[in-house]
Amino acid sequence: MILGLETSCDETAAALVSADGGVLANVVSSQADLHARYGGVVPEVASRRHLELVTPVIREALGLAGAGLEDIELVGVTAGPGLIGALLVGVAAAKAIAWARRLPLAAVDHLHGHVASLYLEPDPLEPPFLCLLASGGHTLLLDVRDRGGGSRVLGTTIDDAAGEAFDKGARLLGLGYPGGAELDRLAREGDPHAYDFPVARVPGLDFSFSGVKTALLYAVRDLAPDELERSRADLAASYQRAIVRALVGRTYEAAAESGAATVAVVGGVAANSELRAALPEAVVAPLELCTDNAAMIASAARFVEPVPYPGYLALDAYASTA
Repeated sequence: MILGLETSCDETAAALVSADGGVLANVVSSQADLHARYGGVVPEVASRRHLELVTPVIREALGLAGAGLEDIELVGVTAGPGLIGALLVGVAAAKAIAWARRLPLAAVDHLHGHVASLYLEPDPLEPPFLCLLASGGHTLLLDVRDRGGGSRVLGTTIDDAAGEAFDKGARLLGLGYPGGAELDRLAREGDPHAYDFPVARVPGLDFSFSGVKTALLYAVRDLAPDELERSRADLAASYQRAIVRALVGRTYEAAAESGAATVAVVGGVAANSELRAALPEAVVAPLELCTDNAAMIASAARFVEPVPYPGYLALDAYASTA
């Protein structure tokens, strides 16, 4: 049995996953309400909240799985990328549990974890495949050849990530936090063709979302308050359509260039209803595994070379892969 821990941003998560990829428990405690007043995640606040939540979340996961620490055979934890203070909370908790039980520890890359969400039961995906990973901090097109995390990057964003563009757009429209989900809900009430927002064309298979964000800013700025209120749903729908068009277009281009027979979508943006509808043939991570969670970390831990006891005591977290 594998214990997975995830604390890279504002979700404190613990999960129990079997060696064959069955999810026995998957507990996520979100801090969205805590950070809503600031309009985004405050790193120091997130770190302190992780300290309060990590032990109760682990206990809850063990209880749901009907297991104890004596049943754990491997501990997997997100080592990066993410908010460094938040990551250190999870890494310290994982070290403590692994050291106390003299267990091995698997340091998991957060992005590998998102891809590994596709390897869980009941319908695990077998590489090779093309994967669109779109989240609040990352937008990548990956040529996945094996489950070990050594994917080849075909394209990435040169500015904002797709999830970041959704959140900033929601803020411009006066919506709540987290913005992506709020914008998606509002967009269902609007006309996606009401505004012709640009879809950037940059070299290769890369993405750019700064232009569409600026276009929304100008559109909002040029409307009187009463006009903005009447147009808010149309603006949301049109803005969402532009982002989804960019994601889908590049994904199909990458699939054609790489010769991929299977396309998969993971990450927080994979929960977007329009993106899921625009890629009907793609393998999309289940909704509960799109946003940050520990089941995906435990899944990835199965394919990472673990560090034996007590070598991981020197393990550090990393904020960026660069």
